[in-house]
Amino acid sequence: MNYVMLYTVVIVAVLMWLSALRNPLLAFVEIGRELLHSYKFLLLVAGMFGVLALNKYELQIERKLHLTSDYTSFVFGLEGHFVRDLQHLFFMPWLTPIIVFFYIFMLQSVLAASLGVYLLDKNRVMLYATCYTIILNYAIAIPFYLYFPVNEVWSYVPAGVRFTMLDVFPKFEQEYRPLSGLNNCFPSLHTAISVSTALLAFRSGNRRWMAITTVSAVIIVFGIFYLGIHWLTDMLGGTILAVVSTTVAVQLAKLTLRSGEGKLAVRSRATELR
Repeated sequence: MNYVMLYTVVIVAVLMWLSALRNPLLAFVEIGRELLHSYKFLLLVAGMFGVLALNKYELQIERKLHLTSDYTSFVFGLEGHFVRDLQHLFFMPWLTPIIVFFYIFMLQSVLAASLGVYLLDKNRVMLYATCYTIILNYAIAIPFYLYFPVNEVWSYVPAGVRFTMLDVFPKFEQEYRPLSGLNNCFPSLHTAISVSTALLAFRSGNRRWMAITTVSAVIIVFGIFYLGIHWLTDMLGGTILAVVSTTVAVQLAKLTLRSGEGKLAVRSRATELR
């Protein structure tokens, strides 16, 4: 996990440099300024960490609530062997490491880099919208994980799917399983987060960032099937979640910044009158 964190930091820096064409270290300066000058941004950052912490402890909450529902057979009945057929059609040994790289590293790297890119671009609307999107995605998904649990495709024997992640990352279950339950499938957060970052990038106007996030989202969405993790139903749910969360997030960001600017204008006018 230490290597994963180290590589993620490096990838985030490279992504910010490629997208903003500025020294990525300047993003830390910009985020410090924003935190110092905007209590609303500080609250948003706290909200992000809060919902991420809630997601981390979701498994413990589930055990304490003694929830035993399982909707895996219901989902399998809806879509049958879609994932198995897709995996058999596209499986190639050389492709697996690429898919694993995007699944493990790019999701979190692109998400973190989004904040840095918008800071460097001084695009506060997209910066705030990204924060709101993270909060909304997790806040909406967690109740589904608790009350509509669906097991990963590879773990459901009738699906006939192989967990190809283990071909490249044999210790995945030991390293990652404590972070995400086997039945935390619907909606797919890998889909929701990757599609959300791409949708926000298109709204941002940064063409380099549009290209990077789009390629990443396409490979990650394909990867959730290729690796045998998610159902088609999970992907559709994640896509809908991304569209809803980004639409609401952009409006919330504009409202947040507009109200702040309005108060600042009132204060400036009052100062002039004095």
